[in-house]
Amino acid sequence: MAGNDDFDKLSLKERLALVRNCGTQLAQAIHAGAAQREFDFTSADFERVRKLIYAHAGISLAPVKQDMVYSRLARRLRATGKHSFGEYLDGLERGQDKEEWERFVNSLTTNLTSFFREPHHFPILAEHLKKLVAVGRPIRIWCSAASTGEEPYSIAITVQEALGNAASQVSIVASDLDTNVLKTADVGVYSEDRIDKMSPERLKRFFLKGTGAQAGMVSVRPELRRMVTFQRINLLDPNWPVRGPLDVIFCRNVMIYFDKQTQYKILSRFAPMLQQDGLLFAGHSESFLHAADLFRSLGKTVYQLARRRD
Repeated sequence: MAGNDDFDKLSLKERLALVRNCGTQLAQAIHAGAAQREFDFTSADFERVRKLIYAHAGISLAPVKQDMVYSRLARRLRATGKHSFGEYLDGLERGQDKEEWERFVNSLTTNLTSFFREPHHFPILAEHLKKLVAVGRPIRIWCSAASTGEEPYSIAITVQEALGNAASQVSIVASDLDTNVLKTADVGVYSEDRIDKMSPERLKRFFLKGTGAQAGMVSVRPELRRMVTFQRINLLDPNWPVRGPLDVIFCRNVMIYFDKQTQYKILSRFAPMLQQDGLLFAGHSESFLHAADLFRSLGKTVYQLARRRD
């Protein structure tokens, strides 16, 4: 291919011909990659996957996710001994294997998380907790996208630091759609690089350092783990095991996987579960302007009920 200097010397016609040639080579490379796949994966297969995951979990898969879907679900075909995506998806649609449905959903969920992710939320939470504790009633928090546990444990740490002995008034329910990540969360063991940005004071107070075979790992201290109850909840299920009234709901970086209609449906169920002064925390790229009748923004992706209930 021509270098920058050579390209500058080409005529417009020569430049266009070069660009067309590059496009052809790219298309051939993509076609060759698809041809080398272990299983055929057609656009029709992808559309079936999109409809199934949307109906079951509300997740909207963009067309650009086709390669990602293939790589993740090809593992399920190998594990189940299926010879084609059609055969695998037929089995799901028959609905006879609930465990495979669970693995299908787990394969297509994304679990990017970290301790004290979007840190601007936690001082706001701390101040809210201090106001609530003076009332003297139990304080209830729901973390509805717990992933591998970093977020609910960050909430628990904030509770301990803000309230001290009064932290016993707080209970935290942490849920996720993915059963695999919930197992990790419940164990509460992480590699040291997951907590390398925490202060030495926090590390000493809230974590135990592994030794021997567990060297390089840390575990959440038992008193912190006892604050959090983990359970699987699909936000699209008609009945949630969590009941109101709640003082805080964390639903961060999960709404981005739902279309606006599904978001509104979930938000309309959150609203009656919140205390009148309750807070809803959203992710940095999420906006609920389309649900302004339900929630009003307090800034920094923190929301409160739009109007008082009688």
